[in-house]
Amino acid sequence: MDRKFTIRIAAVTLCAALGIGAVMQGLPPSAPPVVAQEPLVVSNLQQVSSAPRDLIPVDMPVVAALPDHIVSAAVTNVVEPLDVAIPEDPEDTGFACDVIMTATPIAGAMMSVDLTAPCHGSERVTLHHNGLMFTSLVQPDGSLSVDIPALTEHALVIASFLDGAGAVAMTDVTSVPFYDRVVLQWRGDAGLQLHAREFDAEYFTDGHIWHGAVGDPARAATGQGGFLTTLGTSDAPDALLAEVYTFPSGMTDTAGTVALTVETEIIASNCDSSVEAQTLEVRNGGTLTSKELTIDVPGCDAIGDFLLLKNLVEDLTIAAN
Repeated sequence: MDRKFTIRIAAVTLCAALGIGAVMQGLPPSAPPVVAQEPLVVSNLQQVSSAPRDLIPVDMPVVAALPDHIVSAAVTNVVEPLDVAIPEDPEDTGFACDVIMTATPIAGAMMSVDLTAPCHGSERVTLHHNGLMFTSLVQPDGSLSVDIPALTEHALVIASFLDGAGAVAMTDVTSVPFYDRVVLQWRGDAGLQLHAREFDAEYFTDGHIWHGAVGDPARAATGQGGFLTTLGTSDAPDALLAEVYTFPSGMTDTAGTVALTVETEIIASNCDSSVEAQTLEVRNGGTLTSKELTIDVPGCDAIGDFLLLKNLVEDLTIAAN
C-alpha cells in the first residue's frame, strides 16, 4: 500500500490525569508542547427460439339468451362491532422498554456484549468499561452486539442512553493478565491512528498492526501476534471513538520490542487546531494507567499529510515465555 505524503513533526503536549472519564467530557488545558522525534517518511502510498404456438381458438357463439328482465340487488354495508378494546398502556400489550445487556468472555481476553433496548432503536448509546468509552448506534430493532477488550479480570460494562436509560453487565475474563493492552481514545473526527510494529516489522508488512491490518484475536490467543480493535461509530452524534492494541505477552515465545506510535492525518476537521485524546494502558497484569494528550495540528495547507508522534505511548518490551 502506497501513501504519498510527507510525515511532519508535530508539537505534542502531554499532561498527566487521574480521572479516566474526564477526557471525554471536558479535557483540561494542554501542557507545554513536546517536539516529536525524527519523522518517519513513507512513500508510494443467445439467440432464443420458441416452438410455434397453437392457433388461437375461435370464439364459440353464445347459445344462452340473456334474461329479458332486470335483476337488481341491494348492497348493505355491515359494520362488525369491535369486541376487543385497544390497549392504552405498554403494559397492556406486554411490550416492555427495559434495557437488557449481557457480557460473555471470548478468546483474546475479549468479551462479547449484547444489548437489547426495544424503545431505543437507532439511538446513540455510550458504552463504558474501566475508563474506556465509546459510542455506537443501536439497530432499528433496539439491538447491539459488540466485542470489547477487557481491561480487568472482573469486567463491568455500563450502557447509557441520552434519556438516562441504561444497563449494567458483568463477567469474569480470567485471561486478562496474559495480555498487554494500549488504548487510544478521542472525540469526533480527529484523524488519529494507533500503530504497532511487532519485532522490527516495517510499515505495511506482516507484523504492522493498524486499522488497515487489524490482526486476529484467535491468532493472539495462541501467542502468535497482536491485534487491533476499533470501537465506536463515527456516524453517531458527538462520537467517542477508540482503538485498542492487544499483544499476548504472557504466551509468546518471541522476545523483542513492539514499537507503538500515534499518527494524525491532517484533515479539514482538525487542521489548524488542537486535538485532545487519552491513552489507557495495562501491562504485565498490572493496574490501569492513563495519560491525557493534546496534539497541535498544522494549518490547513498541510491537509493530506500525516504527523508521526513518537513517545506518546511507551514501546512494549516482550520477553519470551
